[in-house]
Amino acid sequence: MVGYSAPTDGSSPYGRPPLVLLLAALAIAAADMTATSGLPEREPAAVGMSSARLSTIDRVVQRGVDAGGYPGASVVVGRKGYSVLSRGFGALDWSGRTRVSSQESIYDLASLTKVVATTTAIMVLYDAGKVDIDAPVSRYLPDFSGGLRDQVTVRHLLTHRAGLPAGRELWRIAKTPAEARAAVLASPIQCAPGNCYEYSDLGADLLGFVAEAASGQKLDTFLERTVFAKLGMSDTHFRPDAMSAGRTAPTEIAPPRGYPLRGEVHDENAYALGGVAGHAGLFSTAEDLSVFAQMLLDGGVYNGVRVVSDSAVALFTKRAAGHRALGWDTCDGGAGCGQYMSERAFGHTGFTGTSLWIDPDRQMFVILLTNRVHAARARRPSKVIADVRNDLADAAVLAVMDDPTGVMAMPVSFRADRAQDWNRPLRSSRASSAASRRRVAAAKRASAKRASAKRTTAKKSSVKSSSKSTAKSGTKASVSKSSAGAKKKSPVKKPVFKKSAKKKR
Repeated sequence: MVGYSAPTDGSSPYGRPPLVLLLAALAIAAADMTATSGLPEREPAAVGMSSARLSTIDRVVQRGVDAGGYPGASVVVGRKGYSVLSRGFGALDWSGRTRVSSQESIYDLASLTKVVATTTAIMVLYDAGKVDIDAPVSRYLPDFSGGLRDQVTVRHLLTHRAGLPAGRELWRIAKTPAEARAAVLASPIQCAPGNCYEYSDLGADLLGFVAEAASGQKLDTFLERTVFAKLGMSDTHFRPDAMSAGRTAPTEIAPPRGYPLRGEVHDENAYALGGVAGHAGLFSTAEDLSVFAQMLLDGGVYNGVRVVSDSAVALFTKRAAGHRALGWDTCDGGAGCGQYMSERAFGHTGFTGTSLWIDPDRQMFVILLTNRVHAARARRPSKVIADVRNDLADAAVLAVMDDPTGVMAMPVSFRADRAQDWNRPLRSSRASSAASRRRVAAAKRASAKRASAKRTTAKKSSVKSSSKSTAKSGTKASVSKSSAGAKKKSPVKKPVFKKSAKKKR
């Protein structure tokens, strides 16, 4: 073109967006894609971990599959902002057709809902000044009032010290979500709030109601807008849609509902509440949860997006009453966190076979998702998942090579290696119990036999004594007659004895 010279400032002569803006837009889009694809990956050595020690995780998790504790598992271990192990084991169900993927496979989180959803919603509202954790629950839920209910605070609900029972069979007593909600609000207070500890699903449900009242939105809608969408957790939802059913792990095959469950909440009470409940109902992938865990490790922010304040993270994740934090549990030498995590570690587990543990002192987290409630083939799937949870946490911590306290020695064997009481040991213990019962029964029979023998002896002694007294009072003639009779009988026995001896020879 005559007389034309290309602009040197990156602008366009035709009024289109300048090149520099297009590049910036592409960069932003790339950042958004990164945000929704989980944590960036790094080799273990790059974050101070041993890949050889981390490989223990492969063995212990696979042992759980091989033992029939669960058909598959999804695992992510992260440290210092990176994913160092992201892996699927086994399949979504026992058919083996769909392999598990830590990026794609969706699991029913069960009670992880209490922390990933409900507690986080309360944290967001706490930051916004819409929820006071020391205020009475009746401030937000006027129907939850009267008697000891007036003394129950939000903090009591968060620490499971409201005096509420562990749960109620809402699915039996309620025909609609509204009736189930009314039943939760009418739950009895069994002891003075603050004076007793009872892990309660009802308390978490009430926290969900508080979040809805304070936000003016349904719990799932509020969380999607304020948490999950911000973090790019695109596979984290209540009531997942039918499109994701194929990559969702099934749970119960014969529940009270009368049909196998896949993509529908396993917990019957959560189902009675409409599938969105404070205690259960959330579905997610291990990769989505890794982003959530990293957000908490980074003080409430991820990829430049703040979800909650760092002060709220610090407040809600430290021990507040016993081993409980606010909503969260803490690592107290059990509960699936192993024996090596720091005192500041916090996390939670879920009935379906899920767990999330975060250790801020080591800047790491471990995630395990399974569906151990899906027709488990092990005799005691609860024991299998308990051991694997603890082994996973232990193996991850023991793989840390730059801990200021030094490198810890690896154990000779892990719980999953011993598989104590998973299958065969249980049968042995049952056989042992049966043998023990037989021994006890035999001992009782022997004791009864001895007692009977003693009674017989005593009876004979009594008869002899009676005979002696009769003999003393009798005449000498009778005594002589008895003696004569005895003399006549004695020689008769000898030939019989000798004859019998000859036959035996």
